[in-house]
Amino acid sequence: MALDTPQTNSLGFAKAPADTRVVVAMSGGVDSSVVAAYLADQGYDVVGVTLQLYDHGAALAKKGACCAGIDIHDARRVAEERGFPHYVLDYENIFKDAVIDEFADSYLAGATPVPCIRCNERVKFKDLLETARDLDADCMATGHYIQRKMGPDGPELHCAEDATRDQSYFLFSTTPEQLDFLRFPLGHLPSKDATRTMAAEYGLSVADKPDSQDICFVPNGDYASVIEKLRPGAAEPGQIVHVDGRVLGQHTGVIHYTIGQRRGLGIGGLTEPLYVVRLDVDARQVVVGPRDLLATRVVPVREINWLGNAPFTSREEWHVSVKVRSTRPPREAILRPLTDTTAEVELLSPEDGVSPGQACVFYETGGSRIFGGGWIWKG
Repeated sequence: MALDTPQTNSLGFAKAPADTRVVVAMSGGVDSSVVAAYLADQGYDVVGVTLQLYDHGAALAKKGACCAGIDIHDARRVAEERGFPHYVLDYENIFKDAVIDEFADSYLAGATPVPCIRCNERVKFKDLLETARDLDADCMATGHYIQRKMGPDGPELHCAEDATRDQSYFLFSTTPEQLDFLRFPLGHLPSKDATRTMAAEYGLSVADKPDSQDICFVPNGDYASVIEKLRPGAAEPGQIVHVDGRVLGQHTGVIHYTIGQRRGLGIGGLTEPLYVVRLDVDARQVVVGPRDLLATRVVPVREINWLGNAPFTSREEWHVSVKVRSTRPPREAILRPLTDTTAEVELLSPEDGVSPGQACVFYETGGSRIFGGGWIWKG
């Protein structure tokens, strides 16, 4: 008599949920808490893991950021409520070396870094993922709003169903090997309200908890004060200079400015609106000019992670859409590979305020698939 073939469970494994171990990365917020509760309710062998990423004492006094002291408490409480084990791992040194130090150095070099991407790339989807394997997990699940879909050549990365919650910009560096191990149970939901409804149905204590707004180690979005603490003496004063050479004023440190900034320049009384068009770190100058000087058509990109089916350099050019900032919609572009990890991106319509240190993420034009991305640099 032929043996029955086991049915594939909701996470894609040909075995019962109870025999499928899932490590859930729990930040203490409503999203990852719902993922853990949902999978536990489905009968999976759930193990919750929360990372302590920075000073616990300082974290307790900080609101509005992930991975703080109260968030560790909230994650532990959810695990107790739902009856699965939960562990807190001290990743403070790893986080400092892999994320915070580069953040500070990038700002000092005149770039505008995105530390949340580096955290996903170097901590959550690297060290934590390896920890999940050490715990004999079949996969790791997170509360990110993004979708993993099976394609003809294996798992593919796709945008979330809810475009307003989509986190693809912050996950472009996810490798094919990592994607094989990861699961994103919230990516198909129509809205954040649906997540909160699930949290309420499970009776989670975090059902009404506000979303985190800041980078976890940057209180109130004040990047400059964090840089000054990390690199004392970094905020050296200098001149605010017009592109035509006129000195318009003084500044207290290049780290207080970003490309495209208009407000807070301290050079009022001028007839034309001026924007930061360049940061000259060596000369300690903030260079300003009219908005049309911000328009960029060609963007150099490096450290590319490619998620297409064919090799990146198998074509001279790829017609894609790209995002050069997380808050902007994708724009059509031509992607021209230079090496396996570097390229030139030509925007079909110029974009304002393209800044070194930001990510350039590649999307399927007219579709939902993410083809990877890279880091914008000066070239």
